[in-house]
Amino acid sequence: MMVYKFALDEMNTKINILQEEFQYIHSYNPIEHTKSRLKSPESIFKKVQGKGLSPSLVSVREHIHDIAGIRISCSFISDIYIISEMLQQQKDIKVIECKDYIKKAKPNGYQSLHLILEIPVFMSDREESVKVEVQIRTVAMDFWASLEHKIYYKYQKAVPSHLLQELKEAADTAAELDRKMERIHQEVEKEKQNEEAEHHFIHLDKKALELPQRLIQAITDTK
Repeated sequence: MMVYKFALDEMNTKINILQEEFQYIHSYNPIEHTKSRLKSPESIFKKVQGKGLSPSLVSVREHIHDIAGIRISCSFISDIYIISEMLQQQKDIKVIECKDYIKKAKPNGYQSLHLILEIPVFMSDREESVKVEVQIRTVAMDFWASLEHKIYYKYQKAVPSHLLQELKEAADTAAELDRKMERIHQEVEKEKQNEEAEHHFIHLDKKALELPQRLIQAITDTK
């Protein structure tokens, strides 16, 4: 469990670095918040039993890939793929699996991008490769998934059919909201680019300063 905790620490550090770099370059933060967790030994044992696996450490390491998990919440769908690409481009990260439940949602309406990543953890006497599950979704997707989880837990997975239908309708509504917000986001970005194209800016200490048109004209005339 300690090794998996170290893997979470490393992944969180990577995510924080990428987040700060993106913020510095683009003056925009694609991540709303992150949450990490370690499965308890009891949960791991239940999953091993459910899969009919041998309850050995070797079997657990080989077949259970979500012992260490990180959930990243974003504002927009496009942010999900930006973050996914940044993580997959890290040279010391090996992509084991990628499941896109956004382009193809689950039948119940669940949407998220799931990555199984393997990273090296350097101990004092050895190096271990550890798998970490990363789930990337929008705030709307995360809210729906949290609600669905609570309902399934309350009814011990025997959820009444009318609630399942309402959950599916809520998932469709959340998906439509995400698509609408994405369109607004793209329109705002396009307008911002058009405005910057019409003006001349220099960037000092993260601040954009517009150059006077007379100065631009003077520089142009001297060429």
